[in-house]
Amino acid sequence: MDFLALAEKRYSCKSFSSRPLEKEQLDLILQAGRLAPTAKNLQEQRIYVLQDPDSLAKIDALTPCRYGAPTVLVVAWDNNNVYTYPGGKRTSGAEDATIVATHMLLAAASLGVDSCWLNRFDPEEAKKVLGLPENEEVLMLLDLGYAADGAGPLPNHSNRKPLEETVVR
Repeated sequence: MDFLALAEKRYSCKSFSSRPLEKEQLDLILQAGRLAPTAKNLQEQRIYVLQDPDSLAKIDALTPCRYGAPTVLVVAWDNNNVYTYPGGKRTSGAEDATIVATHMLLAAASLGVDSCWLNRFDPEEAKKVLGLPENEEVLMLLDLGYAADGAGPLPNHSNRKPLEETVVR
């Protein structure tokens, strides 16, 4: 499948089956994140793989949006290892973690694994509940698994503005 077809096909799954994610699939998804570009190649991302019932219960307490996914990746970054942009007001942490997360969700789609990008949670609470180090910041949670029977994209999934509304030439 070419990239644009993959990007068009991928959607945010809101209903997962209980079928566990195979280790080989997960390893390929994690490898895609490892290969993502980061500022100055600092690779400040930290990916936490949550699959056991206790960890998933912690996610359920943080957000109503796990949708039964058997695997959740917590995507964070190490604030002690970021590039600070000229002017000193921004660092590369959030954008690099975003690139890593995007690589992983697209790799998942290429492998037939469904996903959902979660941002409906308090990152500071997640950090506390999951016991993450003080120097790390949580960007997002990534549900991974296989869609339940009848699951599919939301009705507005294919609604996209024309390029003329989002691109200035």
